[in-house]
Amino acid sequence: MELFNYFRSSASYRVRIALALKGLDYDYRSVHLAKNEQFDPGYAEASISKLVPLLRDGDALVSQSMAIIEYLDESHPTPPLLPANALGRAQVRAIAQDIACEIHPLNNLRVLRYLSKELGVDEDNKNRWYRHWVEQGLAVVEQRLSQTAGQFCFGDTPGLADCVLVPQIFNAKRFDCRLEHVPGVMRVFANCMALDAFAKTQPSACPDAE
Repeated sequence: MELFNYFRSSASYRVRIALALKGLDYDYRSVHLAKNEQFDPGYAEASISKLVPLLRDGDALVSQSMAIIEYLDESHPTPPLLPANALGRAQVRAIAQDIACEIHPLNNLRVLRYLSKELGVDEDNKNRWYRHWVEQGLAVVEQRLSQTAGQFCFGDTPGLADCVLVPQIFNAKRFDCRLEHVPGVMRVFANCMALDAFAKTQPSACPDAE
């Protein structure tokens, strides 16, 4: 397998965690978003959305981090990243989507670039935008975890929701977001970072880290 990704991309980090939790080997392929390498012809032909991550598994190409993680979970079912029962799977997906669908799209690189370059938003107000959506969104996640969490987002085994939560906290810290209002989130984050699958795939550990 090959993973086309960028060290600072939280969506890419999600997939790196999932691969590590499953003990799967892959070749790391860097696509530098800040240098617009996602628009290079060779990559743009493979990635319809011109985004990362993109997983190549043999002849198959799988895009979108959530789809990649579920593809990995179905094609390599041990250890599972989703609970065995339907309600548990729905709860885990709800936590993951609270982050991947409600928080992340509002503060990813192309949105922040549009705010700055097209709408003329200055740096301070751009960062206010970022912090508002992250802090508000994590408060929702905190409520979810009060119903589902053990050591991790769902019980005492790391899974899909943890793969999504941890990269978002990295971004929140990078932009100095307020986090004291989400103690349950931060407890789960700390438990995750004690595991190699999360610590050894973090942005600073990547071969293209800057």
